[in-house]
Amino acid sequence: AQSIGEPGTQLTMRTFHTGGVASADDITQGLPRVVELFEARSPKGVSPITEVTGRVEIEETDKARVVRITPDDGSDVVEYPVSRRSRLRVADGDHIEVGDQLVVGTPDPKEVLRILGVRKTQQHLVDEVQAVYRSQGVAIHDKHIEIIVRQMLRRITVLESGDTHLLPSDLVDRGRFEVENRRVVSEGGKPASGRPELMGITKASLATESWLSAASFQETTRVLTDAAIHGRSDSLRGLKENVIIGKLIPAGTGLERYRNIRVEPTEEARAAAYSVTGYDSYDYEFAGAGGQAVALEDFDFGSYQN
Repeated sequence: AQSIGEPGTQLTMRTFHTGGVASADDITQGLPRVVELFEARSPKGVSPITEVTGRVEIEETDKARVVRITPDDGSDVVEYPVSRRSRLRVADGDHIEVGDQLVVGTPDPKEVLRILGVRKTQQHLVDEVQAVYRSQGVAIHDKHIEIIVRQMLRRITVLESGDTHLLPSDLVDRGRFEVENRRVVSEGGKPASGRPELMGITKASLATESWLSAASFQETTRVLTDAAIHGRSDSLRGLKENVIIGKLIPAGTGLERYRNIRVEPTEEARAAAYSVTGYDSYDYEFAGAGGQAVALEDFDFGSYQN
């Protein structure tokens, strides 16, 4: 939170406009643009992206402009109506690939997810957020943004339940979806199919499986009331809920499999650490010699003795 919140105060909270130029659209910049991305809202001046690979044909009339794409695979022609005020990024006769932008602007992240998939959507969101911060001379490591983007894409809508215990149209956590599918496949059953969903950080935080985590964010009364009515329990698998009740978080050395690990030095490291006294040549039998004193001259200190 600090890695993004503190640099966020350096962003200019304004909307840049082009001084009345009719051919250009307003471009949301600064902090409003970051909020727009993290809340998964459709941007101003959405730039459509192509769903097929093919050849471009542009038809212009007095009232409208249509970009037609003839797919290479011979399927039906796809049409994209665009505003006459928008600036085209393609020309008549161009060959374009899936995911290419047709006009100058910003693609809708939900369309990027539908057409290009989860990985391209994650990269698109990270690149767009970084572009805003870099425009103000602020440097942020990608990993901080990636953590937020991963949470935005952690939910899946079930389309077909297969042999799982999931129900169609259910919005479930990606981890639960994958665990259930692995169980069914291992038993020789049919796995469920689903569609990944892009959720804004506010909605994603309230849609978490943990009611403790959701209650600590917003709408505390509603979340606690709903959890009580449905008799929900919390498995305490996340970070926030464990912090709330004062338990060790399940991360790093807080994970159960790492709690009892002991790191022992290798023989080379041990030999290097005790090279002065030569620990291999120690003879500790003198300690049991009835408490008799041992002359220091008779004790071997290795090379240190010289």
